[in-house]
Amino acid sequence: MDLIETTASGCSPWAAGSRSMRILDETQAFAAATRAARAVIETETPEAGIRPQSRSRLLSHGARTSRAVLLLHGYTRGPEQMDDLARDFYERGYNVWIPRGPGHGTTDPHAHRRITAEELIAYAAEALDVVTGLGDEPGVVGISAGAILATWLAQQRGDAVRRLLLLSPFFAPARRQAPASVVRLLVLLYGRGLLPDRVTSRGYSLATVSRYLAIARDLPSPRRSGLRSIAVAISSLDDVVDTVAATAVPGRISEAAGIPLHIRVLPASLGLGHDTLALAGRPDADELREQYIHLYEGDLP
Repeated sequence: MDLIETTASGCSPWAAGSRSMRILDETQAFAAATRAARAVIETETPEAGIRPQSRSRLLSHGARTSRAVLLLHGYTRGPEQMDDLARDFYERGYNVWIPRGPGHGTTDPHAHRRITAEELIAYAAEALDVVTGLGDEPGVVGISAGAILATWLAQQRGDAVRRLLLLSPFFAPARRQAPASVVRLLVLLYGRGLLPDRVTSRGYSLATVSRYLAIARDLPSPRRSGLRSIAVAISSLDDVVDTVAATAVPGRISEAAGIPLHIRVLPASLGLGHDTLALAGRPDADELREQYIHLYEGDLP
């Protein structure tokens, strides 16, 4: 005689109880993640020096979803850079979290010059904690310097990140701007404050750029993780990033994870530069964002 009683559905009460506990845990995780996100948003007031259009965004379906995505904006930009892509993910059933980076989206024009590498890493880690509570399959999309943080999360938190999309990843500046040996020296001198900070014609603080690049330099060694897909999209007209590093770094990650790296090189005919999300007013904007989402999901023709 079987000593394990079954429920009406044919499952043991232990199994049914396990499912109930899992549902309870997921509900509690979603509630905690939502509270954490809203707490962040509530502190981002004009009185705190945050521009209204640059506040963090939570796009929630009101319950934990099968998929959730973290969107990390680029350096000197804000969550608004991700608005259209966030809407597309949301309409596909995702819960979406777009946190404002430290020192970004403020009325203080010098705030982004005071960011530390430790603040950037903490920001990314806390943002991923929110997303893991929002959905069963968390993933990350990062653009430019945000792609450095997305990659750091995929390596440091390989237990959590399931999908990774890197748009114009800034692992190193374009080689025609500065050779690798010069970049290493600049990261040392500006990143450690041995030279006074300088702002480039693009509005980039060399000190802060150096701190982003130091994170890229110190990424954990690639290892097998829970990644299910990894992809890169970059424009052939990008004159900001080292296009070799843009694919070589994720290539090593994909190899360690035992999955293919999907690469989409946007042709010069599209006229897109470094910001591959600068699509406002373009007749092909919806189509390009859809391509990005297909890359993220690993759902390619």
